[in-house]
Amino acid sequence: MIKLRLKRFGRNQRTIYRIVAIDVRSRGEGRDLQKVGFYDPIKNKIYFNINIPAILCFFEKDVQPAGTFRIF
Repeated sequence: MIKLRLKRFGRNQRTIYRIVAIDVRSRGEGRDLQKVGFYDPIKNKIYFNINIPAILCFFEKDVQPAGTFRIF
């Protein structure tokens, strides 16, 4: 099963999240199938950059967004 979710990157007190398509059946965090964007909660609180065609392609394949990605 593939899901769209946020993956945490960055250093302490300066977090950046990547928006990734991930296979949830793999161990731990799982493997990134594709990076589709990023979200920076510190810069203007709403600054994000996403690849809309890639996300729409995943939604056409019945990929479910994870709980953290549903915020957007």
